[in-house]
Amino acid sequence: MTSLPPQPLSPLDGRYAAAVGSLADYLSEAGLNRARVEVEVEWIIALTNRSLFGSSPLSDEQKTQLRGLYRDFGQAEIDWLAAKEAVTRHDVKAVEYLVRDRLSTLGLDAIAELTHFACTSEDINSASYALTVKRAVENVWLPKLHAVIDALGDLAREHRDAPMLSRTHGQPATPSTMGKEIAVFAWRLARVAKQIEGGEYLAKFSGATGTWSAHLAAEPDVDWPELSRSFIEGLGIDFNVLTTQIESHDWQVELYDRVRHAGGILHNLATDIWTYISLGFFAQIPVAGATGSSTMPHKINPIRFENAEANLEISGGLFSTLAQTLVTSRMQRDLTDSTTQRNIGVAFGHSLLALDNLQRGLTEISLSRDVLLADLDANWEVLAEAIQTVVRAEIAAGRSRITDPYALLKDLTRGRRVGGPELAEFVRGLDIGDAAKERLLALTPAGYAGLADDLVSRLG
Repeated sequence: MTSLPPQPLSPLDGRYAAAVGSLADYLSEAGLNRARVEVEVEWIIALTNRSLFGSSPLSDEQKTQLRGLYRDFGQAEIDWLAAKEAVTRHDVKAVEYLVRDRLSTLGLDAIAELTHFACTSEDINSASYALTVKRAVENVWLPKLHAVIDALGDLAREHRDAPMLSRTHGQPATPSTMGKEIAVFAWRLARVAKQIEGGEYLAKFSGATGTWSAHLAAEPDVDWPELSRSFIEGLGIDFNVLTTQIESHDWQVELYDRVRHAGGILHNLATDIWTYISLGFFAQIPVAGATGSSTMPHKINPIRFENAEANLEISGGLFSTLAQTLVTSRMQRDLTDSTTQRNIGVAFGHSLLALDNLQRGLTEISLSRDVLLADLDANWEVLAEAIQTVVRAEIAAGRSRITDPYALLKDLTRGRRVGGPELAEFVRGLDIGDAAKERLLALTPAGYAGLADDLVSRLG
């Protein structure tokens, strides 16, 4: 058997590349290296802006040329770094050599020694990961999450008045509306999205063990903590002043736990919609040319929701591992975080793929209101809650002498179907006031959804 030509091992880089490719601009190896070049370049500019170590501020043209090293970062730089790392066996050192090489090309050899000045690799890495993860979340992942939230909001408003039989514990229960049930998911996801949007993206820039020791040895009169803070915040990320050799990754733990939380809610959504489809509450809209089953031509399988479910489980597992691993570092440094962080993009990739499937799946279903109404009409016994509650109110008001109304309704309805006429006959025989009796006789399962319609308005 012949060997295949080179193939992507991950489905994210093969079958699903089109759906998740936008993440690669930030969370790939090349995306990380571009951010590393950015941090190295901006550190040189920060040092020269202050005329440190005999340097002079660069001209605007020189700064533009220097920033072109990361703004125009492309295949040539990717190949150069791969060749250099094969020799150095150190990815950040290869980036340093790339910047030095390009400084020479630009005629800026005089400031070459300011490249990676007083930095440990983790100064560059912590800032680069903060930049790439922040940009991936804000530019790719969160917009897709909000697209799903918006789609849910649209469905909730469209079906806010569509009564449906609830199923608590899988059993017929007090009715709601489909719109209100979908609104619950939009509400939950919006809350977690807000928490994610308010999160920090922290970096350190304080040398080998977080003490600025080399900095002070080179220039004791500079306020290095303040310079580092100004530099990191100038990149658009947050500064951590108290660290070991590494930034402690707590911000990543918080972020990944929140993204995993959102994934859990989305998983709940996927399984609920799948169940509503299986009950016939939602019909799936056929896609021209698509095949549901290789042997059963009639089938339209809920693949969008099944795909989302599986990918959310994969991403949730990865985010859990990331959070569990990154919270710990032995003493001042170990390298477990290095390997772990290389999988950030994989975790977000599976999450993004799930979001994409959910967004598309929500546009491929239509509500079968007739099925909802038929289901309600077959379960008049759910009005037992309303009847026993009204009877209790009548007893409290002195208009009834019934004892234990709950038991009375339990005997009538538990474990058996009760039709509308039978329930009406029961109500007419109750010892309650005429007004209460008329309210109960007017009730139907479809009309017993409380404030469900109005609650959808809370989405805004």
